[in-house]
Amino acid sequence: MWWGNDPTPSPLNTPSPLQTPTRTPAEYKNYLPWISKESTLSPGMLPPEPTLTPTPTKTPKPKPPTPTPTPQATPFPPGPPSKLGVFVGYNDPQLFELLSTQGVAVVKTLELDANFLAQIKQTSPKTKIVARVDFPQLDLASFDPLAAAQEYLNRIIGYAEDERRRPYIDGWESVNEPVAVNAEEMRRLAEYEAERTRLLGDRGLRSVIGNFGTGQPPLELWPEFFPAIRVAQQYDGWLGLHEYSAPTMYYLTSVENNGRYPGVTPQDSGWLTLRYRKVYQDILAPAGLVIPLVMTELGVDGLVEPRPGPPDARGWTEFQSFWAENGYGLWGPGAYVEQLVWYDNAMRENDYVIGGAIFALAPTAGWDTYDIRGQCAAVLQQYLSVHAAA
Repeated sequence: MWWGNDPTPSPLNTPSPLQTPTRTPAEYKNYLPWISKESTLSPGMLPPEPTLTPTPTKTPKPKPPTPTPTPQATPFPPGPPSKLGVFVGYNDPQLFELLSTQGVAVVKTLELDANFLAQIKQTSPKTKIVARVDFPQLDLASFDPLAAAQEYLNRIIGYAEDERRRPYIDGWESVNEPVAVNAEEMRRLAEYEAERTRLLGDRGLRSVIGNFGTGQPPLELWPEFFPAIRVAQQYDGWLGLHEYSAPTMYYLTSVENNGRYPGVTPQDSGWLTLRYRKVYQDILAPAGLVIPLVMTELGVDGLVEPRPGPPDARGWTEFQSFWAENGYGLWGPGAYVEQLVWYDNAMRENDYVIGGAIFALAPTAGWDTYDIRGQCAAVLQQYLSVHAAA
């Protein structure tokens, strides 16, 4: 079944967003209990897990690009291949400047124009592409998982099996940041994701399951999701997670109080960023369920609250003064890329991680303060150029 009119390709580097918004950024916040900087915990120890509610989903809405000049920055030295990538709201020329480095591990995109997808792979053949079509949230308390999985397939199959797109898309997401509040809801979600993965897999298409928001789901609910992970193992699927924190990417990790250059080891973990390690090491690995992982969104997100730092700040651009005042770097774009590089170093320590998509390059309207275009992308480009894929 085809959903809507037949998609037609647009010219290269021409924005052609395919989705419309379902909510605005200010509808709800993610509340954490306050954890004092004067904690009595020993170095490297984490406080108890915070009680979390979801942050606003990064819903799509078109907005025109606003390029800014790119200054010179202190170069990063050469190193091993990066696992950093980008979330792209719509086609923008600066994406291809990043891709030309051959260092972009993954692109998560809402833009499904055939020419755009082909150009990504032509520019950087090793970059993985994760595609998403905007879907409303599922009512996990009452929906029919099998019927919903079939509805999903009906919605995306015109794109997924279109031979102008099929060769370029490596994985398909479903609902963004689902929130199961109890075991029964998680079982329903697992049944949906398992059936969706089977429907795609039987057609030779890969599913990216989960795509849980920051700090989600509670660790005790993961076993209820095992049926979906088992089917993903069978069909070569991937797990998707989102990892954000603020005022820095180190907040609520075991290296939080170690300054501007905290370093990272395989033993470090966190409740927001590096949470994935708790999931894999403590839950999935003992159950024999380690599957490839992609962070389909990551970065600094002030909607995780309460937290230190400016109370009204949201995207990384609104934390630059805080970073300068607290020893994280006087120049915001460079300070942010330093934190992203720290996270890249962590991802490289885990073989099961494919990569992580920074939110965002050319985001949709309402998320302007998260936009890395301009100076930040220029610094990132230099880093990626000396951390290209082997």
